[in-house]
Amino acid sequence: MSATLTTTKGANVTALMVALLAACVAFQLNASMLSPALVTMGEELNTDQATIGLSQTWFFTAAALFSLFLPRLSDIIGRKRILVGMMILMAVGSVIAALAPDVTWLFVGRIIQGVSGPTVPLCLIMLRSAVSSPKKYGTLMGLITAVNGGVAGVDSFVGGYFAEHYGFRSIFWLMVVLAVVATALIAFLATESKPAAGTTMDWLGVFFIVVAVGALLTALNEGAKLVSAFEPGTLLLSVGLVVVAGAAFYLFWRTEKRAKQPMVEIVHLRQRSTWAPLLTTTLTMTGIFAVINGIVPAYVQAAAPGFGIGPTEMSLLILTPYALLGWLIGPVSGRLAPVLGYTKVLRIGMLGSIVALAVIAFLGLSSLPLMIAGTVLLGIMYAGTVNIMLNGLGVVLSPAGNPGFLPGMNAGAFNLGAGLSFLVLPAVLVATSALGDAKASYLSVVVTGLVITIAAFGASLLIPKPVEAEVTE
Repeated sequence: MSATLTTTKGANVTALMVALLAACVAFQLNASMLSPALVTMGEELNTDQATIGLSQTWFFTAAALFSLFLPRLSDIIGRKRILVGMMILMAVGSVIAALAPDVTWLFVGRIIQGVSGPTVPLCLIMLRSAVSSPKKYGTLMGLITAVNGGVAGVDSFVGGYFAEHYGFRSIFWLMVVLAVVATALIAFLATESKPAAGTTMDWLGVFFIVVAVGALLTALNEGAKLVSAFEPGTLLLSVGLVVVAGAAFYLFWRTEKRAKQPMVEIVHLRQRSTWAPLLTTTLTMTGIFAVINGIVPAYVQAAAPGFGIGPTEMSLLILTPYALLGWLIGPVSGRLAPVLGYTKVLRIGMLGSIVALAVIAFLGLSSLPLMIAGTVLLGIMYAGTVNIMLNGLGVVLSPAGNPGFLPGMNAGAFNLGAGLSFLVLPAVLVATSALGDAKASYLSVVVTGLVITIAAFGASLLIPKPVEAEVTE
């Protein structure tokens, strides 16, 4: 079957980039701008922080689940159509959350917003079908993907400012405006592409893979509760969900083997070009995500054994440089990828991330300047390099006949790794805190992340070169 592709080589790439960046910024602000407003949300909705935190959990869970199949559906019915639909639902969810009379409606709004989960991989797929030059694509890919690490570090400040001065609902109204603007820009500036037009969507396969990943993510969320307090019921639920996930994945495998037009061909699942990047993404996120987004900020703010600085100062010294450098370095690493090689740039970033974690663990826990230096290096090597390459490899290694498959699965791997990170690393912190040496406890956590990241580097050695996406000079 010949692909139906209406995107032309003469398409206005600048206009397309404006539209895609608007979509990515709108999604990223959905993901990150609420973090500093969680306390305000709990106060205004008269609920506790654990419940408010669940609204974030369900947003990311929904984002992960929709990421599994919407890129594939976009291959069939049109990428522009799906992206426009995602932005519209993002706006609808934002309106519901802004008007929420209680936390239940907040949950509804956040879950609907989660439909926009595959925004970044879908934008990368659309960009690749419009840009034929590997060098140009690499640079633009880096620019788009860098947004995924935070909007130059200002997103959390904007969220905190709006929450403090206008209440949390103002943040959602800002999201509505951004989503509407992104919708209009995509509708008028983007072009349509349907490489799998005429193919039937494998909805039974979608059902089983969504159940499998959804059960596994929920098991991780429940398992994380065991870190602070052991509950037999929670443990039993977590184990039961893991069993459900295993059974659903088995049924997914059987379904894909028998389907005439499967969502994923089994032969692709067995290839290193599929499982190696997914394994690398999962391990990398597990080793790094909670360190930079939880462990380090908590340590820096702790009076003992940390440095006792406030949350605003911590953001300025730790999180903002990390995100800003990721934003600046992303296009550079993307530009180098097709020249030096995607896998080579990935491994350079992985080695740099390992060094950064070592600096944080063995030097940064005793010195604030060295802690800042470690997180700065992590911003360059992880946020600006590894994150870009992992997202990019999901696109350039995807099978030609099913370009939406691997980006969607890779988005699920990012979320799975993040969930594992916030389960494994805090569990190590709690387990070692019984020894009575808080600094040694934090050291053990970062070293655990370091070991997992080394394992991720080992997995990266198995990723094949995306030859067609690279150039020889």
